[in-house]
Amino acid sequence: MAITSALVLLAVIWFMVFFIVLPLRLQTQHEAGDVAPGTPRSAPTNPNLKRKARIVTAITLPLWAITCAIILTGTITVDDFDLFHRFGPGAGASSSGEQ
Repeated sequence: MAITSALVLLAVIWFMVFFIVLPLRLQTQHEAGDVAPGTPRSAPTNPNLKRKARIVTAITLPLWAITCAIILTGTITVDDFDLFHRFGPGAGASSSGEQ
């Protein structure tokens, strides 16, 4: 796996975890009883983004390390997902009748 692939994998996992953690323990302005003029009632009062970013990073790094280890060791490969043998060099020949 190249460095670029590893960084993209880290970013994808980070944002997936971020979108999961983002709504947790969120209090809206309506729930707090203090709606600022010009904002929707569903806007958060204090989103704690810095704290959530730290939590997301702490969760993401071990998940990323495990995923990288699985990819680099070859424990799970693309061939494991090829249930109908459609990947690889001989995949097109068997389905079209060519040899």
